Amino acid sequence: MATVIATINLKGGVGKSTTTVAVAEMLSATFRKKVLVIDLDPQTNATTMLIGEEKWHALNDAGHTLAQLFKDALEPDEKAKHFDIEKAIQKRVSNVEDVRTLDLLPSSLDLIDVQDRLAGMSSGRFYAENPTDILRRATRTVLDNYDVVIVDCPPNLGIITLNGLRISNGYIIPTIPDVLSTYGIPQIVKRVGQFSDTIADDIEAYGIVISKYREQSTTHNTTLRQMRRKSDAPLFKTIIPENDKAADAAEYKPVSTLRQKWGYRGQYDLYKALTEEIMERAGI
Repeated sequence: MATVIATINLKGGVGKSTTTVAVAEMLSATFRKKVLVIDLDPQTNATTMLIGEEKWHALNDAGHTLAQLFKDALEPDEKAKHFDIEKAIQKRVSNVEDVRTLDLLPSSLDLIDVQDRLAGMSSGRFYAENPTDILRRATRTVLDNYDVVIVDCPPNLGIITLNGLRISNGYIIPTIPDVLSTYGIPQIVKRVGQFSDTIADDIEAYGIVISKYREQSTTHNTTLRQMRRKSDAPLFKTIIPENDKAADAAEYKPVSTLRQKWGYRGQYDLYKALTEEIMERAGI
């Protein structure tokens, strides 16, 4: 069975999608795992990092993104449903030649408009339809084709995020070590715990990933010390520093190796170490 890991933070810009892509690529190229990234974040950062904007536009225009799945859930007429998971899954994505076993279910900006309408969706025949169960029902035939599935969740705890958590064995929280970025972590852990109890499935807090760390920042160092003393979830040992190469990696341009993409000054080794920690925590 696939191990499904959600990445989540209530604040944007903390390195969540970058962490998702880096770990997914590392699992594929370095650890030879078959990996699926499910991009639920309407900012589409993970999607464009893995397939580029031109291909994303074509898929979005054709209705081959996860926005179509959620739009279909709002449509009571079965004949009006258009989402085809086989067409939506993009095979062998990434701009890195060495990454050969990574697939993607792409996101869409249209998810912003869809989310608020999901709470009012029809409960369907026998009242069996649940707005937090849409993704699980759509992916249940494909998840076990993979060793690891990583779900990049939106920066909120709404219905689409709950869809991602519904299929997850556990989650990680990438965060910058400052007050604004870490403020929502207790809420995440509490809400996910409550949701886990409600669906009677364990969703484990694998840990907090410190990203975009600035060694010279008093705020970062103070916050990190406080988190090490007391935190709502365990901290991973590996710390990802702020790095221009990580920002450059968001651009979709062909490269041969992960070292070339993430840089030769330690960034590759840090993402490799982080991925090893995640694998250990998740039992992969």
